[in-house]
Amino acid sequence: MRRIFTLVLIALLLGVGVVAIIETDPGYLLIAYGDYTLESSLWVGLVLLFLFTVLLYVLIALFRRLLGGQKSLSGWLDARRYRQATRLTNRGLVHYIEGNWSKARGELLRGARKNEAPLVNYLLAASASGRLGEPDQIEQHLLAAADSNAAANIAVALTRAEIQLQAGQYQQAINTLQEARRSPGRYPQALSLLKRAYIGLGDGAGLAELLPQLRKHRVINAEEQAALEQDLYGGMLRSAGDSAGASLDTVCETWHKLPAEAHTDPEIIRSYASLLVSLGGNALAEKTILQELKKRWDPALVRLFGFIQSADVRRQLATAEDWLADHASDPQLFLCLGRLAARDKLWGKSRDYFEKSYRLQRSAETCAELGRLLDALGEPKVAAAYFREGLLLQEDRLPSLPKPEKTVPDQRLLTRG
Repeated sequence: MRRIFTLVLIALLLGVGVVAIIETDPGYLLIAYGDYTLESSLWVGLVLLFLFTVLLYVLIALFRRLLGGQKSLSGWLDARRYRQATRLTNRGLVHYIEGNWSKARGELLRGARKNEAPLVNYLLAASASGRLGEPDQIEQHLLAAADSNAAANIAVALTRAEIQLQAGQYQQAINTLQEARRSPGRYPQALSLLKRAYIGLGDGAGLAELLPQLRKHRVINAEEQAALEQDLYGGMLRSAGDSAGASLDTVCETWHKLPAEAHTDPEIIRSYASLLVSLGGNALAEKTILQELKKRWDPALVRLFGFIQSADVRRQLATAEDWLADHASDPQLFLCLGRLAARDKLWGKSRDYFEKSYRLQRSAETCAELGRLLDALGEPKVAAAYFREGLLLQEDRLPSLPKPEKTVPDQRLLTRG
């Protein structure tokens, strides 16, 4: 309170001093411009100058605030549009993942209109239209995607190819991917789509040409590579063996065209040996099987060895019997020995080998061999028992059906008089 009183007192004294100075000598101020003049005392002029300066400062501050407000308003509107575009795009993505294609397309397109980078919106909208089976909409959205980003032609091509693959248009997809295929290192997804297209077309030659690039750029892992190679090279062998003009020479020519790694694949070797046997290439089949069995034991090849019609069956049987020293518990070996012994007309030995195979593993194939051998040897009842057991072993392939009760006769089975 004392401070306020002191300040008021000082202000009054200053006021009295200023008034005294003004009354003593008010001064004189003259401003002339052209024919106009302005006369005033010096102190009034100073007051007017002060007021003018304050007014000018206020106007400049107001002008700056107005300009800043426009920028702030513009920034707020831009931020709002961005949030709306993000929200719509996110909702569209959720609908797309959930498989709600129509809703996804609508939200994505609404988000694209407010998005500065709508490429992804248009690409996904095109994909959703593909799911809905609307080709006109697909083309419209792909063109919009291309217009939104001139550097995204490969992304547009990949999306187009994906849609074509979904529609089963495999050859069109291959044509679409040709530009991306020239730079497989930059666009590995193109290789993956090409793989699907060649598999869809059943184009083994095209897939075989693509396989080295799939390996090089790690588009497939080791397991997928092995499965793909087996399907591819095995399919090429089967096609050669199943064609109208199939011959032993055709199969051998196809085998030699396969890459070196295919010649070491067990599954492909089995397919090759089986084709050789079916086409009468017994000598080559025997050589192939024996070479492979020296490297590793394969029960499937041992079984196939029993199908070979060798010119020297006794030597063939002796070769197979030598394997007993290391593989005396292999049912496929005894099955093979039984067939070779039967081919050499050693009926007792054949029966013994078949029965040993049966004791190691009861299979429909072994039961069938025992059945037909024993029937030929004059033991029809025992043969019938083996045939019956062989059929029962295949019962798991039959559908489950109710069985009639043995103790209660079904009146529907009686013949009406």
